[in-house]
Amino acid sequence: MAAVSFLETQSLTRRFGGLTAVDQVDFCLEPGEIRAVIGPNGAGKTTLVSMICGRVPPSAGQIQFNGADITHLPPWQRVARGVVYTFQITSLLRNLSCFDNVALAAQRALTLGKAPWHSVDRRALASAVAEALSRVELQERSDIPASALPYGHQRLLEVAMSLALKPKLLVLDEPTQGLSEAEIANFCRLVREIAVDATILLIEHNMDVVMELAQRITVMNNGAILAEGTPAEITANPAVQQAYLGV
Repeated sequence: MAAVSFLETQSLTRRFGGLTAVDQVDFCLEPGEIRAVIGPNGAGKTTLVSMICGRVPPSAGQIQFNGADITHLPPWQRVARGVVYTFQITSLLRNLSCFDNVALAAQRALTLGKAPWHSVDRRALASAVAEALSRVELQERSDIPASALPYGHQRLLEVAMSLALKPKLLVLDEPTQGLSEAEIANFCRLVREIAVDATILLIEHNMDVVMELAQRITVMNNGAILAEGTPAEITANPAVQQAYLGV
């Protein structure tokens, strides 16, 4: 029997009434990859990763992660196993400080698998928050409310919250949306640093970002995988050129 990949879906399908958003997708991801998923609007990208992360239940098919069947696990149990998702639209507690936003995530990571009455060591919590904020270069803004951050920094704060959860698989949905060119360059640097410790699954419309970061690219169209390969292979693929790249 062939070895199971780090992440693997088998005939994964999602129907919304008469619409099949994802149609029997077989998808494999290996540990340490930076993988981009691209495709035109409505191709099924977000639905696919939403099923992987547990936000949307599949209509059919199976999801294996790190050797275990997670098809029917709720999102919080997937987070406990290391599957962490950042939203396309920021989902911060805007009235809380940057520190407190990250502390909520760090506290969850520090208490996973422990009794409900387990207390959190304050020094360990503060250290985890400081590390996450430092990685996204927001340590100097620790005490200000999330609402006071520019949009680009809010996106980085959400990444810091994800890092505090100690992901094995970090799913980033349109992370550069709304960022300036300078912020995008900093974000790309950050993703490469994160990839030392975590596998990255990236949904992204900015093809410059995709080509710079992705080791392999999965192209979706009409709810199915159209092509997979290296950036060079995808760029040269006639079917991808016709369906997505506009060549």
